Amino acid sequence: MTESILKKIEDTLHLAGCLGLVAVAVLINADILLRLIANRPVQIQFELTELYLMPALATLSLSRVYRDGGHLALDFGPDSLPGIWGVILERTRLVLPAAFFAAIALMSGKFAWGAFAHHEVEYGVIDWPLGWAYAVAPLGCGVLVLRLIHDLFRPAERDFTH
Repeated sequence: MTESILKKIEDTLHLAGCLGLVAVAVLINADILLRLIANRPVQIQFELTELYLMPALATLSLSRVYRDGGHLALDFGPDSLPGIWGVILERTRLVLPAAFFAAIALMSGKFAWGAFAHHEVEYGVIDWPLGWAYAVAPLGCGVLVLRLIHDLFRPAERDFTH
């Protein structure tokens, strides 16, 4: 997968996550205002926000935020080491999270697939199909895994002579 294709996928998912944030803000504020003014809630607000929008917010932007360096990080070791040890450290910092998020993508993908296969539904004012609600987690985590693997195989920018 080329860098430009991966960037387009990341940017598209990030846009979807950002639009989800806007939708959450609009729905919650509309719900508050309608409760105050008309004493009536927005009937679909809770389920839509809880089942679809919040998981999208949490996962769809993961890869783009990582690519931009906007993620949270705990620094508990040196940023870099000289020579081959620096390359090993750099690669380990990519392999470990790739393995972790691959496991999340795999397990959440199985969960989403099961929801689709069994036609699982959250009953409410609207019957919400849960497969689509669960599908964003493996999608967002899977694209992050692709980004981490892409970065892992990018040529090292280190000098082995030090």
